[in-house]
Amino acid sequence: MDGSPASASRLKLPSDWQDRLFRGVTRLFAILVLATVIAIFVSLCVEAWPAITKFGPGFLTNTSWNPVTEKFGAAAPIFGTLVTSIIALIIAVPVSFGIAVFITELAPRWLKRPVGTAIELLAAIPSIIYGMWGLFVFAPIFADTAQPWISDHFADWPVIGRLVDGPPMGIGMFTAGLILAIMILPFITAVMRDVFEVVPPVLKESAYGLGATTWEVVRGVVLPYTKVGVVGGVMLGLGRALGETMAVTFVVGNAHRISASLFMPGNTISSTLANEFTEAVGKLYTASLIELGLVLFFITFIVLALAKLLLIRLTAREGAQH
Repeated sequence: MDGSPASASRLKLPSDWQDRLFRGVTRLFAILVLATVIAIFVSLCVEAWPAITKFGPGFLTNTSWNPVTEKFGAAAPIFGTLVTSIIALIIAVPVSFGIAVFITELAPRWLKRPVGTAIELLAAIPSIIYGMWGLFVFAPIFADTAQPWISDHFADWPVIGRLVDGPPMGIGMFTAGLILAIMILPFITAVMRDVFEVVPPVLKESAYGLGATTWEVVRGVVLPYTKVGVVGGVMLGLGRALGETMAVTFVVGNAHRISASLFMPGNTISSTLANEFTEAVGKLYTASLIELGLVLFFITFIVLALAKLLLIRLTAREGAQH
């Protein structure tokens, strides 16, 4: 190789061509993703149009769901979707945080890999297995032991009593939320563990050197450094919980009603679609179910948009502080 300008040009041209090709291919992939989302949204709107024109905005607030009289409303499935997802987050986020802190800060080296592998195996279990376990194993135990005890001890409390009222059936909104929590726990834990591990050791060692305890290091060093990733992991789990179908269908009770008690049966958008789509007769019935899917699409989009906005604000605040 002589190092002449002609030789340098021969070496540069293939590199430029490959770089342009790479940019074009990646841009095409990004456009395909955006086009797919738009196509899904448009197809849902077209198929749901009969129900949209028939019920209007009242579809979102109406609690009735009667295929015989063709009166449909999405209030009960929306309520069930949000309640079960909130229950799942309330249970899964603290547990995931504790597991991630244990793996990264407290566990001995020989125990880190087995615990991490066990958490990852939970993510590999199909959702229908969670549903079957919840229905045939957890629900009977919960109905015979935990639910009667909770009702006996908290039924007279002013607010909590309304939440735990009802016969001990074992299935219902709380059971669905608990199963969802178990399902999303490995995803949130994996993200938290990964972001906790990227904290520079010198920061933690400096805090320990100043006499800080493990909790003070986690609260004052690890969490501020990784808050963006932690929020992203929580939002990933929430997105999974909002759209889960089979596991929830097994244990939620599949009742089209809104109840203040978490122990009473309910339904979600996904469970309604799974139960009734194959049996839908008539254009309006099918369009109403598709509009439910459109509502779920909007709920997921709003949640992810709010999460992205929160991450942007956290990043901006962090940059302003530095």
